[in-house]
Amino acid sequence: MRRALCGMLLLAAGLAAAAGPPAAAQSPPLADAPGRAAIVSDHPLVTAAGLEVLRAGGNAFDAAVAVSAALAVVEPTGSGLSGGGIYLLHRQSDGFETAIDAREFAPAAATRDMFLDAQGQPVPGLSTDSALAAGIPGEVAGMALLASRYGRLPVARTLAPAIRQPELAATLEELARHGLDSFYHGELAARLVAGVRAQGGIWTGADLAAYRAVERAPLVGQYRGARIVSAPPPSSGGVALIEALNVLSQFDLKDAAPLERERLVIEAMRRAHRDRAVYLGDPDFVSMPLQRLTSLDYAAGLAASIRADRATPSAALPGIGAGAAAGPQTTHFSVLDRDGNRVAATITVNFSLGSGRMIAGTGLFLNNEMDDFSIKPGVPNGFGLVGAEANAIAPHKRMLSSVTPSFVEQGDRVMITGSPGGSLIIGIVLLATLDFIDGMSAQEIAAAPRYHQQYLPDIVRYEPGAFSDAEVLALKAQGDTLQPASRPWGNLQTVIWDRATGRVEAAADPRREGAGVVE
Repeated sequence: MRRALCGMLLLAAGLAAAAGPPAAAQSPPLADAPGRAAIVSDHPLVTAAGLEVLRAGGNAFDAAVAVSAALAVVEPTGSGLSGGGIYLLHRQSDGFETAIDAREFAPAAATRDMFLDAQGQPVPGLSTDSALAAGIPGEVAGMALLASRYGRLPVARTLAPAIRQPELAATLEELARHGLDSFYHGELAARLVAGVRAQGGIWTGADLAAYRAVERAPLVGQYRGARIVSAPPPSSGGVALIEALNVLSQFDLKDAAPLERERLVIEAMRRAHRDRAVYLGDPDFVSMPLQRLTSLDYAAGLAASIRADRATPSAALPGIGAGAAAGPQTTHFSVLDRDGNRVAATITVNFSLGSGRMIAGTGLFLNNEMDDFSIKPGVPNGFGLVGAEANAIAPHKRMLSSVTPSFVEQGDRVMITGSPGGSLIIGIVLLATLDFIDGMSAQEIAAAPRYHQQYLPDIVRYEPGAFSDAEVLALKAQGDTLQPASRPWGNLQTVIWDRATGRVEAAADPRREGAGVVE
């Protein structure tokens, strides 16, 4: 199933992908190390690929490259070399933390109203199913930056387990011959551009050449004595997670009755998603009030409008209209190596198989990440999320994401977690964080039933078992519109390391076919 990656030059190419010096957060250095490694992803073969690289002497960052490449083969519905994502890193030796932003950006020919007709209305399917829907890929650049700056092994070794699928293998082997930079320059880049333009897309060689993965400082917050580290913009995940936790910190959630706890969590979700819609976008293009949104003073103001016995109608919150049903997609994996280095990574091509269009001869599906922009204020994207001018389309601008790769540290316990799920991601990680702080195990956290509120549409979705029958009736009486899930959602991948006992857990979400391994 594998072919040698003859003369792989990926590491040497390095992609020159980083723009400027690393931006980083600093956590307190930890003197201990687990002495055991753990990987959890949404497919057993992918987890095995990462484990193989760890056994070969690689660290967590090498394993993350291997897992990313293997996901492109085994789970192309949710990720691929033509997509993008965010990698959250922690280096144990000095507590250094950073986020690699490998989010796609818009082609230079993209315009604010490119998905609207002459009457200013969205053209159905244009932002999701056409070649115009594809942003310039960032995942390869992110992998190169990860490997060259933080890995130990040559990328020839870390990519080896992914050489399975013939057309994709040919693409990887071409990268081996000409260097990783050839994804963004040279003959392969020209073929990618030609393949996209043949289907009506607007990529250019200059767009690919201009792409850079960049490092950004993670967002850091506190909740009930726990330290929360999560993704910064252009993902909304970290902002919304910390804001929601700050709102909940205004209440005695620990001792609240189940119904009151659910009410408070729903209202925190509602307010965090409202601010996501109004304020957030690409930090290189828009000014965002991040300090205010993640402050306790601001959260106290939001909390003051919450009633523990009554739903707040989303229409009562100043913001923007519309909304549609939320949905799943994407993929996440978590890695802990024996030295305590850790990676939480959420990568995506947006919808299942992206736009569903393939670039002939490359094994790559086109992403449809352009749909994650606000194509018109108040018009929902494919996940039902609405946005404003902060997330409007502009050339080389990165579209807003909901990915929420996160680390949570409380006392002696450390959690590495994240999930796919489109607009559902933030709520999934919020519930996982609350469960971790309450002392639940990795498997209990992964299996726990979920519920979700995203501001618009003004509904509460819930999985079977998330609410009792009595709680459903009570929430409806409080003014919620409830919608039972037609199928389970999310695919949480969680590693927990208990530094007091040395125990390491790796739990895959039982809703899917993932696998977690501790070695």
